[in-house]
Amino acid sequence: QVHLVESGGGLVQAGGSLRLSCAASGRTFSGYTMGWFRQAPGKEREFVAAIAWSGSSTNYAGSAKGRFTISRDNAKNTVYLQMNSLKPENTAVYYCAADLLPPRNWGSLGPGYSRLEVWGQGTLVTVSS
Repeated sequence: QVHLVESGGGLVQAGGSLRLSCAASGRTFSGYTMGWFRQAPGKEREFVAAIAWSGSSTNYAGSAKGRFTISRDNAKNTVYLQMNSLKPENTAVYYCAADLLPPRNWGSLGPGYSRLEVWGQGTLVTVSS
């Protein structure tokens, strides 16, 4: 079976930082884009960032640009999301996903995000004011 397991969530004060990790197991994700979505209470799931297999192409939601950085280590089958200058509105469950869709298309998925092939269970990030 294919698994994506997120870790690194937790409680942090506004202005702080967290690094989320997503480890893939069960098969190779060679050629796959990996990325992050988040879902705040009572809201739709929204795109955060995505990165191509090579790492040469990334895509960020406007709210993430300049504060969040996505990266990956293919030798470890792991993708990371470094989040700096966190705000209370960043509080959400953060989900990792993997798909062959290029990063440039992830931001326009909208409700169609469910078409992405593999999802993790999510990790909760809580930012206190």
